[in-house]
Amino acid sequence: MSDELSERYARVSGALERAIFPETDFSKSMQIIVDAIWDEFGPHRPVSWVGFYLLRQTEMILGPHRDKPACSPIGLHGACGTAALSGTTLVVRDVRELGAAYIACDPRDLSEIVVPVRARGGRVVGVLDVDSFDAGAFGEADRIALEGIVGEHLAGGDFFENPQA
Repeated sequence: MSDELSERYARVSGALERAIFPETDFSKSMQIIVDAIWDEFGPHRPVSWVGFYLLRQTEMILGPHRDKPACSPIGLHGACGTAALSGTTLVVRDVRELGAAYIACDPRDLSEIVVPVRARGGRVVGVLDVDSFDAGAFGEADRIALEGIVGEHLAGGDFFENPQA
């Protein structure tokens, strides 16, 4: 990870440590995460959109997000559905390579990273989705940092145990 990228993620982590406490509800925690990532990396530095999608049986619904509207509900195809079903972070260097399987909420987006969110027991209950207008905007360093953020602040939460939440 470059020094600059490392410093940027350190600022995000610091903001989260100051704002998320054990008693913070998970919906609020998701919004705090979205805001911290947006404040550091958006708009277009390189993030064009950041948000959560929550898994609901055969589709995903939009959760907390910034900074423009997004598609909701979405099916379990595309990058978000692929990451949710596989339980593995997906880094898409160029969304055009996904072809018809890509869900284009904003046709200007060219890359994205999608990180699964897990409930107690490891069940995937949603994803953190981060988009960019730049191809190749995300890499291994982003994957490691974002998985760390999601794992530290959302993994195993009671909020996700309620399928109606």
